[in-house]
Amino acid sequence: MTTEVAVLGAGMHPWGKWGRGFVEYGVVAARAALADAGVEWRDVGSIVGADTVRGGYPGYVAGATFAKALGWQGARVASVYAACASGAQAINTARSQILAGMADVVLVVGADAAPKGFFRPAGGDRPDDPDWLRFRVLGATNPAYFGLYARRRMAVHGDTLEDFAQVKVKNAAAGALNANARYRKTVTAEEVAASAVVADPLRLLDICATSDGAAALLLTSMEFARRHGAADPVRIRAVSTVTPTYPTTVLDLPDIATDSAAVVHPADGTFRASIARAAYEEAGIGPEDISLAEVYDLSTALELQWYEDLGLCGEGEGAKLLRDGVTAPGGRVPVNTSGGLASFGEAVPAQAIAQVCEVTWQLRGAAGARQVAGARVGVTANQGLFGHGSSVVAVH
Repeated sequence: MTTEVAVLGAGMHPWGKWGRGFVEYGVVAARAALADAGVEWRDVGSIVGADTVRGGYPGYVAGATFAKALGWQGARVASVYAACASGAQAINTARSQILAGMADVVLVVGADAAPKGFFRPAGGDRPDDPDWLRFRVLGATNPAYFGLYARRRMAVHGDTLEDFAQVKVKNAAAGALNANARYRKTVTAEEVAASAVVADPLRLLDICATSDGAAALLLTSMEFARRHGAADPVRIRAVSTVTPTYPTTVLDLPDIATDSAAVVHPADGTFRASIARAAYEEAGIGPEDISLAEVYDLSTALELQWYEDLGLCGEGEGAKLLRDGVTAPGGRVPVNTSGGLASFGEAVPAQAIAQVCEVTWQLRGAAGARQVAGARVGVTANQGLFGHGSSVVAVH
């Protein structure tokens, strides 16, 4: 029995600040994915929506919300929420339905209309919610955590502000070539350094924005793909949605404490490293097989951390990998060929799906000026609040 599913369609609504509702964005992306696949909406057996909690009632039931907007036709629906990992959970739900024989054709949609400024918890008093507590007790917005991560890398690994700036320079150059990106302008390291300090040592151009946007995928069984005339489609080979292993010893967003390691030895590797490791093990590959990666660059410093967590280099070697051009266009493993969150900003339910859209286009050889020559295997890496892992391996 195959454990792969085909990616027949990929579509997006461009990222930006458009001032409209998330449903409109999601419908545009969904129709684009259907058109890309050459599949009619009436032929979709299931739709999985990645929830947006700022969307009120419609956002909490995104699967049914998008099904209604596209036109009721009897499809199954599911709605999932895992913060920034919602898209990967939606992909995994769709894949599970296909492999279980519940549906041959599944549409996955995530969309958001993000607030201005930084994200904050939903309203109400919740003293047992660490995300609520970090704002109420510490006043720790997301950029505060990004700054702490950056300071740690500088102290432990010797990373520099110039290293962080070069991540932005690389990603902005890719984003300038992407019609779906919000920011389509190249920047220099000097411009990064001259931008306002937001959370020392990170500048404004080191940190991603909050954005409106949407992404969608049309996933099918391999049998349906062949019947549909797609003899060699891009395939999803693995999806990792793992959780941390006790005890965790690294402060992680949004938690404000670590597990005690006084009587229990730390786990072998960090949580983020375990996300990719599980994906590699399921796919039967290793980091040496990767052609390109799309990673969760909430900040420039965090992208460097993902290089290490994906096994592209050893611990503390992320900045060297960047300096050597390995992760740049034309390098051995280009990272964030889409432009990353640096160029898109966060549209929370959509971003893990958008990563797979970019990998799909790259593996098809359809990425235009961003194309990675000979791309055969792509990996995505993401992470949601409260220990939600997110990594997808796609092959062609």
